[in-house]
Amino acid sequence: MLVVFYALAGVGHLYFIDAVTRIVPRWVPAPRFVVIATGVCELAGAAALLSVRWRRAAGWALAAYALCVWPANVQHAIQDLWSGTGLPIWYHAPRLALQPLIIWWALWASGAVRLNSAR
Repeated sequence: MLVVFYALAGVGHLYFIDAVTRIVPRWVPAPRFVVIATGVCELAGAAALLSVRWRRAAGWALAAYALCVWPANVQHAIQDLWSGTGLPIWYHAPRLALQPLIIWWALWASGAVRLNSAR
């Protein structure tokens, strides 16, 4: 499921480059390049999750990635809510609130972090 999530996100970043570029915070240099790079990283991460050899590294990389794109998600929410030209709060609030869960999901699903069960 995580593979599908990141594969779809990667395709979305590459298909909707102009739309995604508009939500990149102003302090990020070369926003179009960054959007293309993030789409490629999502696709590479999804592919690496399919490999036993690269799965744990992909989990760590995708968790770090999700943390790094959080400011763009906040920027997107601010733009939409202040200008009234985009998606409503019912889209943004869950997206922002679930970001820590997405980070955890990447670590857990890849085996990068394991839960110890009580014995």
